[in-house]
Amino acid sequence: MKKLFTTFLIAVLTLSFAGCAPQKTVQENIAVAEAGAAESVEAGSDAAIQEEPAEPKEITITHDLGETTLLTRPEKVVTFDYATLDSLRELEITMTGLPKSNIPTYLEEFEAEQYESVGTLFEPDYEKLVALKPDVIFISGRQIELYDELSKIAPTVFLPAPSDDYLGDVRSNLEILGEIFEKEEEVRVKISEIESSIKNIYEEASQLDKNALVLMINEGALSAYGPGSRFGMIHETFGFTPVDAGIEVSKHGQSISYEYIANKNPDYLFVIDRAVVAGGAVSTKEAFDNALMEGTKAYQNDRIIYLNTQIWYVASGGIKGTQIMLDEMKQALLN
Repeated sequence: MKKLFTTFLIAVLTLSFAGCAPQKTVQENIAVAEAGAAESVEAGSDAAIQEEPAEPKEITITHDLGETTLLTRPEKVVTFDYATLDSLRELEITMTGLPKSNIPTYLEEFEAEQYESVGTLFEPDYEKLVALKPDVIFISGRQIELYDELSKIAPTVFLPAPSDDYLGDVRSNLEILGEIFEKEEEVRVKISEIESSIKNIYEEASQLDKNALVLMINEGALSAYGPGSRFGMIHETFGFTPVDAGIEVSKHGQSISYEYIANKNPDYLFVIDRAVVAGGAVSTKEAFDNALMEGTKAYQNDRIIYLNTQIWYVASGGIKGTQIMLDEMKQALLN
């Protein structure tokens, strides 16, 4: 009986205290809720402020033709260089205008009407450029003489086509694009991937007990390119030993004959067919269908490598184009 009384007393006291508590508890809860809501709003405001992109800043780019001052993250972008077009696409930069004649096949999406045609690689449409009011214009070697005129229309940046220091030139051009469009981290990743692939190819090719000749053919006419030439990266960058280290360094290569090829007898023959971009009636394979060529080690061992002329001759140095070039070198090493 005593135990039941004690239990009853505790229950009554509990209900009594509970009845006195609600008013204070509700007020405290409201205060806590209001404080929490204020913190959430403040935190949300801070997050919104942090997510807002910084304003474009003025930078000055130093290049081989001078200095160009412009704002970062330009929106109206024009390029007269297909390698730069390639890299801008890979960096997800929206294009405004470009020359639409002879666009390489792997960039044919830019033939669409949404992209303005701004002339040719050698003859800009100045009236169209003035109307477009671009924020930046990119040029390369084919437009060197046009730099001053184009600079009067918009900030113009010169990005040279890679030469014997292929990797160094590609790295420099990409770093400039990264700075202009504030894509430095993306560029670092791309450069790292390219460097790694080149290192692997160079190590394997340089250890081969085989040599190579780089050849351009144009309607049956033959030109050889060696170290230090526009296609010298096959030797200096990718590691293939030249069959002839004394080939004349010339823009158009050293004129050679089929007898020269037969005499040098290269293990590898890398071929660039200019007719692919310039037009022509004589196919490379038809030109090589002769006894002198058939007697070479390159012919007999299926080591005549037909390179992508659109990239090697017109658009070398872009991110995607470089990857295609690297894939061709990897494939050559499998033969």
